[in-house]
Amino acid sequence: MTNSAAELVHHRSCNLCEAMCGLEIRVRDGEVVSIRGDENDPFSRGHICPKAVALQDIHGDPDRLRHPVKKTEHGGWQRISWEQAFELVEAGIRRVQAHHGRDAVAIYGGNPNVHNYGSLLYGPPLIHALRTRHRYSATSVDQLPHHFSSYFLYGHILLLPVPDLDRTQFFLCLGGNPAVSNGSLMTAPDVKKRLGAIQERGGRVVVVDPRRTETANLAGGHVFIRPGTDAWFLFSLLHVIFQEGLDQPGRLAAFTDGIGVMRELATEFDPETTSKITGVSADAVRQLTRDFCAADSAVCYGRMGVSTQEFGGLCQWLINVINVVTGNLDRPGGAMFTRPAVDVVKLKKKPGSFRRWTSHVRELPEFGGELPVSSLAEDMEAGAVRALVTSAGNPVLSTPDGRRLDLALADAEFVVSIDFYINETTRHADVILPPTASLEHDHYDLIFHALAIRDTARYSEPLFTPADDTRHDWQILLELQKRLVTKPTFAQRSWWAVASRGPHVLLDLALRSGPYGSGLRSFLPFGKGLSLERLKRYPHGIDLGALKPSLPDRLQTPDRRIHLAPAELVEDVSRLRQRADGMAAQWQNRAGRLTLIGRRQVRSNNSWMHNYPRLMKGSDRCTLLMHPDDAVARSLSDGDHVRVSSRVGEIEVPLEISDEMMPGVVSMPHGFGHAREGVRLTTASGRPGASVNDLNDSRRIDDLTGNAAFSGLSVTVVARPKGRPAAKSAAASVEASA
Repeated sequence: MTNSAAELVHHRSCNLCEAMCGLEIRVRDGEVVSIRGDENDPFSRGHICPKAVALQDIHGDPDRLRHPVKKTEHGGWQRISWEQAFELVEAGIRRVQAHHGRDAVAIYGGNPNVHNYGSLLYGPPLIHALRTRHRYSATSVDQLPHHFSSYFLYGHILLLPVPDLDRTQFFLCLGGNPAVSNGSLMTAPDVKKRLGAIQERGGRVVVVDPRRTETANLAGGHVFIRPGTDAWFLFSLLHVIFQEGLDQPGRLAAFTDGIGVMRELATEFDPETTSKITGVSADAVRQLTRDFCAADSAVCYGRMGVSTQEFGGLCQWLINVINVVTGNLDRPGGAMFTRPAVDVVKLKKKPGSFRRWTSHVRELPEFGGELPVSSLAEDMEAGAVRALVTSAGNPVLSTPDGRRLDLALADAEFVVSIDFYINETTRHADVILPPTASLEHDHYDLIFHALAIRDTARYSEPLFTPADDTRHDWQILLELQKRLVTKPTFAQRSWWAVASRGPHVLLDLALRSGPYGSGLRSFLPFGKGLSLERLKRYPHGIDLGALKPSLPDRLQTPDRRIHLAPAELVEDVSRLRQRADGMAAQWQNRAGRLTLIGRRQVRSNNSWMHNYPRLMKGSDRCTLLMHPDDAVARSLSDGDHVRVSSRVGEIEVPLEISDEMMPGVVSMPHGFGHAREGVRLTTASGRPGASVNDLNDSRRIDDLTGNAAFSGLSVTVVARPKGRPAAKSAAASVEASA
């Protein structure tokens, strides 16, 4: 941080999405004066999106809790001391586990944990201390199929290939909208400029999506596809690749098993057959495949739209297969593996796991130590889960069938939330433990450096000094762990001794032992290599270079080979065959029903971002997008309030008519629905919207991975009945002394 007269200039990475944009924050008299892009950041190069300016809203938000609170007998909130709070939490968890067993306590981690290295480093030891199998996170509503594929193909759940966007000549994007997300599982700040650069150098960008997204508008090509049919489409690409002899794995063939199996599997998925399911013509499939394979370098990438569907696991597998058989894995311009300064693959010594245990009611499989969150509500209803710990999560709004979970939480024996808001989920808590906000603690992106399209490193010092009576998230997590471990081992006591000094100590160790450090020698005065102290000398960050080929050495499979056709995924193809006729018939006999998909928005990422005026200004963004033809067929007009119904619920939202939608498909954003009683979010409650997850069915999952299947939900849309008032947006008052 530098000092210019009375104005301080602070440089840090934004932690509100995956892009890691560098920020220049100016502060005067303890108040943020401005937030702008850091032009000296070698990765983001001065770019920021609208979310970054909301950091000052977060820091000063009067709704943000600064001290622990407990629920009173009449449903209000009372401020308590940290010691009281920790005692209540310890007693509540021990009581439930003593009466019902250790698995009766569940824990859910929300997406913001991944943006906080303190939570990432200190969360797992707390989970271990709870000794429960009921572990959940946002992973199973978002990205589990990516990890599933990497675990079976490459040997580790965190060995995720990312598109080498800056060098590719053909970017094929399915179900993703990087122009809005700035990359998702592909950290790429200023992605619009990067996509434009592909076309400027003579390359192509093609988007396959049921909606003509912001990315599609920038691309050289867009292909409409019916929601939930991407697995058939991807198989049809493979069919053409093998049929026309376009497979050229090159050097990958020497350490890849299963190419022959994939050739055989693809035989039945000819474009003429799959077009009846996907709606993509055979000619379009063949030409797209030929163009992809003819490019000097190419990469196939798929994100939320292909992950959160009935065959999400198969989709992410087939995307990897296409990159491998065309020789576009582990090559410049293709899909590559990062070599970050903190190697999270090395840091997470256990490569992953699958089906070590199952959920109580439906027996859904564990993956990577977690159960699918779609099973949480039903296991609570069945009494298998009696208490819940949440950390930076709002599953009532972010997981399927939110109303059902809402009711289950109301009947829970004990709920504790590590969160600084009273939101739709934490309103059920008996105790809330609020951590400091992001500008009050240091920051390093453990995960997103590992998913970036260039190897980079950047450490951010705290901007503001937190008040003495506040706690960082890592301090809360560490204290809870200590209290819940009855007989600590020597290893645990050793961990506590180091961990109590703060996550920066652990970060320093990880940097020193990473690929750019020099191990123990760097502890010495004459040591070389990257350390935290050295990284601090570069407040704008360090560019460690373009991604480099790293296979087969980087593989984590026991035999250091790519397992392209693992039995678990090959066997799931039979489910795809069984669904083929039904998927084709579904579009021929819709009987007035529409298919719902999600929508990412540049001013939003998580539900708590709806409480910031800078992000919520402008027109209502919680709308249902619909094609004009579908609106005419239902006698609907732009701006009408419509009722959207599914098997599990119904909501009311304003209608937005747009030809960017594929006929027969409608779209809604997630994270809204803030009008529930007891929510203390002033801005969000003033513009509450409706929760799309009150429509999403917790029984709709990818049977292979357990990931939620949001995309492709069948709904009906009708005008709000005459004489029925629009849903009110006022929030109920909260009795609180906090």
